[in-house]
Amino acid sequence: MGFPANGSSEKTALKFLIYGRTGWIGGLLGKLCEGQGIEYVYGSGRLENRSSLEADIAAVNPTHVFNAAGVTGRPNVDCCESHKVETIRTNVAGTLTLADVCRDKGLVLINYATGCIFEYDSGHPLGSGVGFKEEDTPNFIGSFYSKTKAMVEDLLKNYENVCTLRVRMPISSDLSNPRNFITKITRYEKVVNIPNSMTILDELLPISIEMAKRNLTGIWNFTNPGVVSHNEILEMYRDYIDPKFTWKNFTLEEQAKVIVAPRSNNELDATKLKTEFPQLLSIKDSLIRYVFQPNRKTPVAA
Repeated sequence: MGFPANGSSEKTALKFLIYGRTGWIGGLLGKLCEGQGIEYVYGSGRLENRSSLEADIAAVNPTHVFNAAGVTGRPNVDCCESHKVETIRTNVAGTLTLADVCRDKGLVLINYATGCIFEYDSGHPLGSGVGFKEEDTPNFIGSFYSKTKAMVEDLLKNYENVCTLRVRMPISSDLSNPRNFITKITRYEKVVNIPNSMTILDELLPISIEMAKRNLTGIWNFTNPGVVSHNEILEMYRDYIDPKFTWKNFTLEEQAKVIVAPRSNNELDATKLKTEFPQLLSIKDSLIRYVFQPNRKTPVAA
């Protein structure tokens, strides 16, 4: 599905307005734009302040808007449990306000959302290979963060100008970044071992820019095809990065004793994204190509 936005003409020079300057994805987007020669400006307005968003758009006159801002919690989503109003203000009210302003201005909004709104169930059992599709109704609201994200995703379905990208457990080649899923689990004392869908940013963020160029909208499972477990990732880390690395596992029941809110575990069906972008690598191949062997000259076969 596409949207006839202001930036739809091939003769129109691209100019992106990006929200989330201080965030991980927002920062990477800026670097990608520089690499591709795309003009971009970081928004200075507050998402929940409509007039400040309108002022940004008037000043920048963008062809597309990207939203990489939001409350994810530091150091993790447990923080949202004790900061509920702040989470609502940004993740719900702010995101909806930005979508509404963009619609009024005829602009596509690329919104980086989350796929942590699903949990393995009887229709999508762990290990079955049956993933949740874009049209499936979220079934996980165990954390306040996920609850707000599921809520806003449902409301955004009514905005034909929004491209919702369900990101999961994001990973990049920068293993020093504390937001990187790999970096996180290498620093944990113990980890659970559950297969999950994940997002390799080095491969998928450039695809999100291409999605903007195509004015694609609607909901997209923004993950690499397939699943990978915590142990499989840590085995790769040991084999490629640190031969002396070791780790310990614990059960979900044991994990529950040391976290405030439950965590989501699921497989998302990436067929829609793979159909649009056939070159998209499976999660394990993408991990090797972009994270563990980034200097490899030829991609791993998908």
